[in-house]
Amino acid sequence: MATLLEARGVTKRFGGLTALNHVDFALDEGRIASIIGPNGAGKTTFFNVFTGLYVPEEGSVTFRDTSLLGLRPDQITALGVCRTFQNIRLFANMTAIENVLVGMHARVRLGLWDALTHPPRFHTVERGLWQRGSELLERVGLRDKANEVARNLPYGDQRRLELARALASEPALLLLDEPTAGMTQGEAGHLMGLLRRLVADLDLAILLIEHNMRVVMEVSDRVTVLDHGEKIAEGLPRDVQSDARVIEAYLGRRGASRSPRAAP
Repeated sequence: MATLLEARGVTKRFGGLTALNHVDFALDEGRIASIIGPNGAGKTTFFNVFTGLYVPEEGSVTFRDTSLLGLRPDQITALGVCRTFQNIRLFANMTAIENVLVGMHARVRLGLWDALTHPPRFHTVERGLWQRGSELLERVGLRDKANEVARNLPYGDQRRLELARALASEPALLLLDEPTAGMTQGEAGHLMGLLRRLVADLDLAILLIEHNMRVVMEVSDRVTVLDHGEKIAEGLPRDVQSDARVIEAYLGRRGASRSPRAAP
């Protein structure tokens, strides 16, 4: 199986703080992986390096053998990498389907002249985009809410709308930053099933930052653990769950000594 995303020796500093310290990571096509760790471990910083928001001081990041370093976020999206954020970032005053249409901008092949003159091709492309938007909303269970304003949707629906908007860019790699934050266990369970279907149906790879350990352990093919900017464990979920260094990172040395088999 081909490697889709690869990071080697990534180091990112903010003044005197080292947020990532020579971190290696690789993700194969068609896999779901999770990055976990205590607050401040460097997880979101790693995502920001992958998506062009931060440029590391050292190391390399490649996607399908193309270096991502120095590329703008929109250029990285065009290559096939898209993300959601920990905090919901919908266009609150736009409808659900309008939010999804915004996510398609990287794949729309229309120019300024098309927008000004509205030739037949413009209308053909526009109809196709609306149809694609409806299909994506249906995939995440929101087709009947296509015309509802985003800010009026329940929290769980807003999370799913963010996912639909990310899918609209036709990514090969989807980065999800705490996608189940604020969800009930039932909503999180539905999301796990959806992520598995997306990987199978759309030939995706998915990388999660997630604090819900039930989600991490049930949906991930591989788990990477960061602590204070360093990778302390990596492997199958069941192996990482019982790793002494991981338990110590979450519970502290005293807690780990009392609970050697505790899960993070």
